[in-house]
Amino acid sequence: MRMSTKSRFALQAMIDLALRERSGPVALAQIAARQGVSLSYLEQLFSRLRRAGLVESTRGPGGGYTLGRRPVDLSAADIVNAVEDEASEDAEAAQRMQLTRELWADLDQVMLRHLATVPLQQLVDEQRARGVAVEASTAPRRAIAATPVVRPVRSNAPNSVFAFGQSFAGRG
Repeated sequence: MRMSTKSRFALQAMIDLALRERSGPVALAQIAARQGVSLSYLEQLFSRLRRAGLVESTRGPGGGYTLGRRPVDLSAADIVNAVEDEASEDAEAAQRMQLTRELWADLDQVMLRHLATVPLQQLVDEQRARGVAVEASTAPRRAIAATPVVRPVRSNAPNSVFAFGQSFAGRG
C-alpha cells in the first residue's frame, strides 16, 4: 500500500462529500472547485470509490454522489485501499529495494492498521470543530411537484361553429 497524492485527494473529497451530502447528492464539479482538483481526476477517483461501494451516484438534474455507507462505518483505510493500486516495480528498482523491502512492508502494515482505526465520521467531526463552513447548496434542485400546476389556456380562436363562420364572413 502506498499513501500517495491520490489517497490524500480521495480522503479530502470524501470528507467534503460527507460534510455536504445532507442536502442531497453532491456534484463532483462542486467538490473539484472547492478542493482545487481537476474534475476529470476526481471522476477517476470516484469511479474507483463507486466500484468499492464507498459512494453511490445519482444521474440527472440534481444528481451527484452520496456516501455508500454511514461515515462511522467507513475508515480512512477503506478509502485509501479503494483508490490505490499496487504499483508494479521494474526489476532494477525491485533489486534496490530488496534490502529494505521488509522495513517498508512493515511500515505499510502499521500505517494501514492505523488508518483502519480512523472512521470518516471522526475526520468530518474534526473539520466541523475547526469551523469549516458548509454553505447551503447554491444549485437549484429540480423536483417533481406533488400535484401538477394547471394554468388556464387562453385563446383568441372562435369558441363555436357560429363564431367560426362569422370569422370567415368578416364579422368576427
